[in-house]
Amino acid sequence: MKKIFKNIGPGTLVAAAFIGPGTITICTKGGATYGYSLLWAMLLSMVATIVLQEMAARLGLITGNGLSKIVRNKLENKTARIAMILLMISAIFIGNAAYEAGNISGGVIGIQVLTSAAWYHPLIIGLCAFILLFIGNYKILEKVLIGMVLLMGISFVAVAVAIKPDFNLILDGLLSPSFEDDQLLLILGLIGTTVVPYNLFLHASLVKEKWKHNTDLKYARWDTIISVNLGGIVSMAIIIAATGLQGQGISSPADLAMSLEPIYGRFSSSVFAVGIIAAGITSAITAPLAAAYVVQGCLGWEADLKNWKFRAVWMVVLCVGVLFSSIGFKPLKVITFAQVANGLLLPIMAIILLWLVNTNVLGRFKNNWILNLIAVAVVLISLFLGAKTLAIVTGML
Repeated sequence: MKKIFKNIGPGTLVAAAFIGPGTITICTKGGATYGYSLLWAMLLSMVATIVLQEMAARLGLITGNGLSKIVRNKLENKTARIAMILLMISAIFIGNAAYEAGNISGGVIGIQVLTSAAWYHPLIIGLCAFILLFIGNYKILEKVLIGMVLLMGISFVAVAVAIKPDFNLILDGLLSPSFEDDQLLLILGLIGTTVVPYNLFLHASLVKEKWKHNTDLKYARWDTIISVNLGGIVSMAIIIAATGLQGQGISSPADLAMSLEPIYGRFSSSVFAVGIIAAGITSAITAPLAAAYVVQGCLGWEADLKNWKFRAVWMVVLCVGVLFSSIGFKPLKVITFAQVANGLLLPIMAIILLWLVNTNVLGRFKNNWILNLIAVAVVLISLFLGAKTLAIVTGML
């Protein structure tokens, strides 16, 4: 067991990626609006994430390649290959550039809970991300992000415990799935903010940075299970913390952090704010990193964190995010385009993952029938999510 925890790493970066400002916002809204009743949706998303991320990690470790490179090499039809490359770059590179401003702005929200607003706050978040990415050392990046995930965990769980929740209601919310029609969008948000397409590419690339041998697969699996569960617990803690504020019109993390202060004292709002800052920084790091890995694999560049082409990609994503966050600009058309691309990419990648883990590319490590049964269920969930996302977004056009 000690050796398993010693090998924790890439999965924690995945958790760091999906516990971003968007996750905090949707979990805050879920808890403040519907109490504990939607905890089952988070539990479902954790299971789906573990299944998809394990397949992506297994492919990355056994083949020694990133997911975008595997897909490019495996698709023999030229038209299908080009279409898939364009979709991956559109969803991950363009999408993450569009979303990066939100990641940075989320970190700024936490800073502003602790102090007064200032124009340079986005630069602080951006500079932290830039330094860690520019160092180009996976071990340093891993340790910092593991530390931030633990910081987020402690921050949000501490606040959830402070409100003295009803554990019977928590169990009921986890194990009794039910919802009304007006809750569907929120449920899609809770699942969609956890089952994230770019994490599949990030995970497949990171496992080969940490492990080099097939015998390490068991550690990669435990890393995925432990890390995603940790991330899910953090998200659940945010929902639980927000239940104490039902009926108060909470819509953002800042509302929750500041609303907690008169009820539970300055400790709660300050600790919650620290968690928001950590969430903003981790997402501001992982989104550009994932974009760089995808472009690298699609274009066949050298797999190196210090490669200047690789650096150029994450620099573009990060700089766009800092700029848009600083001036308060929201590129709505680009964001809508990215949402459509991601809505298409998630079910397609889920199907491709299921296909790849049943081919000879994995040899003796391909799926057995039990894993396939579970994976098919998750693929159906991803198809539903993708279809609903497209319906919602195209309805806004």
